[in-house]
Amino acid sequence: MNRTIMLSSNTAWSIVNFRSGLIRHLQSDGYSVVAVAPHDAHAPRLIDLGCRFIDLPMDNHGTHPGRDMLLLARYLRLLKALRPSVYLGYTVKPNVYGSLAAHALRIPVVNNIAGLGSAFVENNLLTRIVQALYKCSLRGSERVFFQNGEDRELFIRSGLVGADSTDRLPGSGVDLSRYPARAPSVLHGRPFRFLLVARVLRSKGIVEYVEAARAVRRHVSNARFQLLGFVEKRDRNAIPVEDIRAWEREGVLDYLGGTDDVVPFLAEADCVVLPSYYREGVPRALLEAAAMARPLIASDAVGCRDAVDDGINGFLCKPKNANDLAQKMLAMIRLDPRVRIHMGMAGRRKVEAEFDERLVLNKYSDVIRAIEQNGRIRQGRQRTGSVSGGREYARTED
Repeated sequence: MNRTIMLSSNTAWSIVNFRSGLIRHLQSDGYSVVAVAPHDAHAPRLIDLGCRFIDLPMDNHGTHPGRDMLLLARYLRLLKALRPSVYLGYTVKPNVYGSLAAHALRIPVVNNIAGLGSAFVENNLLTRIVQALYKCSLRGSERVFFQNGEDRELFIRSGLVGADSTDRLPGSGVDLSRYPARAPSVLHGRPFRFLLVARVLRSKGIVEYVEAARAVRRHVSNARFQLLGFVEKRDRNAIPVEDIRAWEREGVLDYLGGTDDVVPFLAEADCVVLPSYYREGVPRALLEAAAMARPLIASDAVGCRDAVDDGINGFLCKPKNANDLAQKMLAMIRLDPRVRIHMGMAGRRKVEAEFDERLVLNKYSDVIRAIEQNGRIRQGRQRTGSVSGGREYARTED
């Protein structure tokens, strides 16, 4: 029996940051894992995990039909050559074109809809195109996982997927051992620190964060407002670097750059903020902050509200409303420090109960086991020659 699983996303970065635990779990169950994504600086880390990594170019931000048909052809060549036991799809284009190719070759498919992003924020032509592609590509999948109930209900209500093939995951899960609960290093004697962790996109609420920071500083002049995340230069929703530098010169924002290790930054924060109106799954940044016992402020929007019990482990604010965000920030600052600690610990308990990564891993194990037991995994002899769909990278002996 071929015990190879192919996992594909639109960046190697996202696989490393959100799927490393799953890769290790699958390997411990005796599967070999092939990771397929466009090559970036994180690809070597996938190889270090023991994966075979295949570079598959894709236009992540475009909708050109010619390039998308080329991507479909590349997936067909890859899947035909490798004949994996199961195809696991993440992000829009791997979910659409990878799934279509796998269905054509009768390879079982498990999809993960980790939020709907900017394409579903407004009802326009792009939304209708994406919905049509999802409807076509998800038909016949063994399981379609959603990270929040609202996205799941939207897809079912819109006829994009059958209810019996869907299930809900607790976000992408948090490895609790990597994000230990920590009391704030300093309760008194230094300025209050807010931290926003996100890709630097407008729909993450960063402009509203800056506007709220200006309002808060009129009342608490030494409050600090930090931003941690990578600048998405090619995304039309991205905030230009020039705007970030202007906010820094104004003294309203401390931009910390991007990082693959948020733990030390979360440890130094007093409160983690995400005023996103992007259609999130369940934001990993909020879950990691809650795991480390940090109180939260997040928008009362899809995905974000799954991470925050208003008044228990943080506050919810109105989306796209800088004034309401500022009021919630001021309320957080004015809380007795002991109350903030209790809020943080409530968040830790919530993550332990609802978002432990082991819950996600068990869901994947269950569905793959069910596929095996129902005979959906097809015997296939893995070819050892070159793979024409993309460029393969492997770890070599030094």
